[in-house]
Amino acid sequence: MKRLLAFRSAKNAARPKFRRQEWFRYRRFADAWRKPQGGQSKLRRHFGYRWNLPSIGYRGPRAVRGLHPSGFEEVLVHNERQLEGLDSAKQAVRIAHAVGSRKRELIEKACDEKGLRVLNRMVTK
Repeated sequence: MKRLLAFRSAKNAARPKFRRQEWFRYRRFADAWRKPQGGQSKLRRHFGYRWNLPSIGYRGPRAVRGLHPSGFEEVLVHNERQLEGLDSAKQAVRIAHAVGSRKRELIEKACDEKGLRVLNRMVTK
């Protein structure tokens, strides 16, 4: 598992930033990828002097796809009842943004009792 996570991290670092065609020409174009549609598009026709298109080879290993970098599966929690049935060996808790500090303290205390990892623990000064 650690080997696959390290491999995914290295692959992510080497992955180019896929940008839409002519993103540099117009400020209104976002950097987000859009598939080239034009009939004469050099990018769509894979001309060598153009950058690479997203393809299946850029994906990470299937076993760690969607996991947190720590190797745990993230579970979004809004209340204490959602902690029931979680596996502390495979899953980690992320407390929802909408949860207030009072309920957050209760959830964190319950996670400590059950041995669950909290990914976004409240920082106290």
